[in-house]
Amino acid sequence: MTRIHPDLRRAARLSPKAGIGPRLLPVLRWMTDRMSRRSRSGIETIELGEQVVRLHRPPGVTGPRPALLWIHGGGYVIGTPAQDDPLCREMCRELGVVVAAVSYRLAPQHPFPAGLDDCFAGLTWLRRQPFVDASRIAVGGASAGGGLAAAVALRARDEGVPLRLQLLVYPMLDDRTCLRTDVDESDFRLWNLRGNNFGWRSYTGMEPGAVDVPPLAAVARCEDLSGVAPAWVGVGTCDLFHDEDLAYAERLRAAGVPCEVEVVDGAFHGFDSVAPKAPVVRRFTKAKVAALAAALG
Repeated sequence: MTRIHPDLRRAARLSPKAGIGPRLLPVLRWMTDRMSRRSRSGIETIELGEQVVRLHRPPGVTGPRPALLWIHGGGYVIGTPAQDDPLCREMCRELGVVVAAVSYRLAPQHPFPAGLDDCFAGLTWLRRQPFVDASRIAVGGASAGGGLAAAVALRARDEGVPLRLQLLVYPMLDDRTCLRTDVDESDFRLWNLRGNNFGWRSYTGMEPGAVDVPPLAAVARCEDLSGVAPAWVGVGTCDLFHDEDLAYAERLRAAGVPCEVEVVDGAFHGFDSVAPKAPVVRRFTKAKVAALAAALG
């Protein structure tokens, strides 16, 4: 663990190295389903057909507020909005903004574009709420949720929907990373090449690297990034997505899109969720919240 940040080494020893696969999928879904049934005070649960929105609103605030549409991670195959309740609650209280964490249909039962359609429907719903300032909305997510957030931002650009920021936390952007043979996985945690291959095959219904993978499924394939919302990208150096995330950030900048990048030396995938009190995580969270505050005013 020589490359892992000292603040994270204890958490790294307790975190799995193996990626998700078809045998583990039912178990993890059962666990996340139990998590989603937990009742927490101060969170409104709203059903939009088969979708669920977990709504965090600052208490005692009247009038339209800025808002964040938050999309959970899970490799496109697992996860629930409830898993990010602490993060959403913190951003809501810290900034006084509305945070709507949206569910979406999961692959492989529901491949692309089901998840993207659900997330965009969540954005459309959020914009229509009387307690939301539709001119000050950001979209964000972690891992696969970050990939979906980037896709929502591109679709919003194409459909003329204004966004203030895309908050991309170690986003899953490029299926072609599965084809790499030069990756040292020794310090990876929670996500590796095997899990990445399963996630992308499940979501796209194709082999990773196939020439006809839709650009909005793997946004790193989008040729034109101009005019999309400004971005904040955060990733660790011990994360499989490190290289693809920095490449995407550079392409955003080359297209004239403001993009702030936060690279955490020695951080692995999901490090902020498994060691939330570590000093390096607190600094990462502070940078993330500051970017959101600046964008939403």
